[in-house]
Amino acid sequence: MGVTDEEVHQAHGQARFAGDRTARQRVRKATVPADAGAVAFCAGHRRTTGNVFERRNMCGIGAVARIDGGHLDAGVDGLLERLAQVLAHRGPDERELLREGPVGLAFTRLSLTDPDGGSQPLTLDDGSLTLIANGEVYNHRELAASLPTGTRMRTGSDCEVLLHLYRERGIRFLDDVRGMFAVILWDRRAGRLLLARDRFGIKPLYFHRNASRIILSSEMKALFLDGETPRRFDWDTALTTPALAASPTFSEAPVTTWFEDVNAVPAGTIMRIDLNGGHTSEHPYWSFPGTIRDIPRTADDFVERYRALLADSVRECATADAELGLFLSGGVDSAAVAALAAAQDVPLHTFTVLSAATYRNQDAEYAHRVAEKLGLPNHQVLFDGEHVPTAAEWKRLLWLTETPLCSPEIYYKHELHRYAKVARPHLRGMLLGAASDEFNGGYSVDMAGGGDWHDFTVQLAAMTRTGRLRDRPDLAPWWAHGNAGLLTDEAVADLTGAAPGDPYHEYLAGQYRKIQQYNVWHEDRSAAGSGIEARVPFLDHRLVELAAAVPPHLRPQLLWDKQILRRGVRDLLPEDVAARPKTPFFYGPGLPHTYRMLTRMLERDGGALIDEALSAPGAERYLNADGVRDRLRQAVADPTSSQIEMALRVVNLGLLAAMAVDLPPATRSTPSGSVRPSLSVQDWAGQRAKVELSVGLRPTLAAGLVPRLADGVLLLTRPAESDRWYLAVDGVIEYVLDGDNPTYRDLLTRVDGQTSLGMLLDDLDVTLDDLRPVLTDLTDQGLLELPGAYPA
Repeated sequence: MGVTDEEVHQAHGQARFAGDRTARQRVRKATVPADAGAVAFCAGHRRTTGNVFERRNMCGIGAVARIDGGHLDAGVDGLLERLAQVLAHRGPDERELLREGPVGLAFTRLSLTDPDGGSQPLTLDDGSLTLIANGEVYNHRELAASLPTGTRMRTGSDCEVLLHLYRERGIRFLDDVRGMFAVILWDRRAGRLLLARDRFGIKPLYFHRNASRIILSSEMKALFLDGETPRRFDWDTALTTPALAASPTFSEAPVTTWFEDVNAVPAGTIMRIDLNGGHTSEHPYWSFPGTIRDIPRTADDFVERYRALLADSVRECATADAELGLFLSGGVDSAAVAALAAAQDVPLHTFTVLSAATYRNQDAEYAHRVAEKLGLPNHQVLFDGEHVPTAAEWKRLLWLTETPLCSPEIYYKHELHRYAKVARPHLRGMLLGAASDEFNGGYSVDMAGGGDWHDFTVQLAAMTRTGRLRDRPDLAPWWAHGNAGLLTDEAVADLTGAAPGDPYHEYLAGQYRKIQQYNVWHEDRSAAGSGIEARVPFLDHRLVELAAAVPPHLRPQLLWDKQILRRGVRDLLPEDVAARPKTPFFYGPGLPHTYRMLTRMLERDGGALIDEALSAPGAERYLNADGVRDRLRQAVADPTSSQIEMALRVVNLGLLAAMAVDLPPATRSTPSGSVRPSLSVQDWAGQRAKVELSVGLRPTLAAGLVPRLADGVLLLTRPAESDRWYLAVDGVIEYVLDGDNPTYRDLLTRVDGQTSLGMLLDDLDVTLDDLRPVLTDLTDQGLLELPGAYPA
């Protein structure tokens, strides 16, 4: 249907425009009585003609509201403008500001579907309700069909249905909504502000409040523009957050925001705030893990329903008029999304990290194969062996993500987004395979430690117990020695006041919190930093509810190594892809390459990042400078040491504390600076040597090179065991070299730091190509050094 410019805007109140004077400006006709203080500002690219059947968009939203019965004055207009400026990377296509009575709203928009419409704020005909929202309501058509006959949608926005649902159903208006969203709804008649987020917190919404007002924003950095919002890092809470310390426990505590007096609207919850006194109540409209009707009876029935729901979720997430992409790792999760999207004829460009790590664990190769099989373009984005982020790049990423959990994974994904935006300028949305592992048993094999489902559940029980003993350290000695404790888990539950429960369900609850604290948090920010929206098909609540409802007797069949997913997509993918074991993103044989990147970054300029972090407000009290530098020294000496990740998190703490005080410039939606190059791979097998050389894995071997054992590495043997040698690292025996690996033994026993590689080859009667895999493996593991073999 077609609408006029006047119809699209008439519910927004009598208005005049200010702000960006380069923007086209209009006066909108008012049908809503506005009080004398009602002022709206508009800037950006406004398009209001054409078909407006469906409009979806990623946005940045912010608000300021008086909660003491008063009205906002013109002094808040500058703050609303600054909120919009800081959130512009989330919505570079349009900006809209509104101040009326006690409420001021800021809205920035990134158009994904029908870019000619979908402007916000949205207001009902009678002016009683106004809403701004970030995200997507996937089932808005069926929700609109459920409304009373005669209900008229005035725009094509998928979010408009929320206004009508609230008018009809009140606090239950989100019960049947499916999607990812953060909502600010102003109920004028009730004098109330409603704040809500989707079930998994995919879309962010933060706030600070005092006795007289509340300020809200999609990102915390925007709140710091308000003089009444503290700009202090919350050291106490951060250091006791289990996720930051990688504590092997499950936590259901509220998500940590990292900054004092900054709060997050809880996922799956509607907050109601009285504007005439500030009284606040919370209504959880969904609680993890939810409930489903008609639980399937057999494993095959579970698989069939899971496949159907996943296909539906991919279809919904892949709906857009703007171009979409997909992060393709070569694992079954992203491959399944790619296959289902391709089956629905969704055109996609796929993007893959090509580094020494993803080459060694075969992620890059499998991604190439999957894309080739499905007929999708695949961009292999190159991270060579010598690439190191600058201090400025890391700080920019850290401020974008707003979390000390900022990690190599986030860095790689952020760079993928930056590359994608430059390579495909019209790309607006990115499909992800994220959050499948958490609820489909993706970590079961690793956590079982080489065992089976029973061993996995034993580990879950141990982690549950550890978490309970955190509150009762006096009970810990009963579990301090031996393989089994002296108390039963039932006794621990009793003595700690916890219900015994099902360890698997407690594990799932911990994963639910983890995806909010880490997964969806960083996926949102790393995409938004390039003006892209992240879409997560595996976080359809119907899928999660189904997986959580698998009864105990079927869990080993369906939730061991993600069998519910693997069986569901087996017909869409090559068998070796569907059955491919889970491969951590950069862990495994290529891990030293990623760790070396981090150590070089922290070593750069004499450790400037570390010095800056240690000089931050609060750092002197909380951080042990000698300990931080010692961790870095350990990581330099041993490229496989996880100490570098803990050191990086501590550095992140200090840098965030410093940046909260001295605010960095706003994030740009268009990537600035150079982006990573990509490598065109048409024939993986035929181009293998080129790929290896590009990622820094193929050393330039020459007869004159002199190999030597790395510092801290010793070769040991016993007189009675002439054929068996031991390799010790920092005084600890790590490897046995015997007849099972004679090439390693024969080479290392001849390396003395003086004999050239040519002489060793003659002595061993092998060629350079014969020895190349061994030399590459030993140098990757940090056991052997080959000065001059790798590019400087």
